[in-house]
Amino acid sequence: MEVNNGFGPIDIAISGMRAQSKKIGVISSNVANAQATDNGKGGPYRRLEALFKADDDIGGVTLDEIAADMSELPRILRPGHPHADEQGYITMPNVDLPIEMINLTVAARAYQANVAVLKRYQRMVETTLELLR
Repeated sequence: MEVNNGFGPIDIAISGMRAQSKKIGVISSNVANAQATDNGKGGPYRRLEALFKADDDIGGVTLDEIAADMSELPRILRPGHPHADEQGYITMPNVDLPIEMINLTVAARAYQANVAVLKRYQRMVETTLELLR
C-alpha cells in the first residue's frame, strides 16, 4: 500500500491559482501595450501568451513558458506618426482587446474555481474534525 504524503486537492488548487495569476499578469501586459508601436527594439509589441504544462509531482499545472504570438502584425494608415513608413503606414501590435478581455474573464473564473475548491476542502476538513470530537 502506497501512502500519499501530499495534500492533493490543496496542491492542485494552489498550482491552478498560481498559474492563472501569472496568466492574468500576461494578459494585463498585452492590454497595457495594445497601442505600443515601439517595444524598445525597433518593432511593435507582440502579444504574449502564457503556456502551461502538467506538473507530474503534484498533479497540478505550472507555467511552462511565456511565448510571443507570431501572428501577422496589422498595418494601419497614420501619416505623420513618428513610426510611419514612407507610405504613412505603421505596424501595430497584434493585440485584440476583445479577445484579451475574454481571456481575462476565463482566467479569473478559473482562479475563482480553484478558490472554491480550497473553501470546500476546508469545510470538509472542519466537518470531519467536528465529527471526531
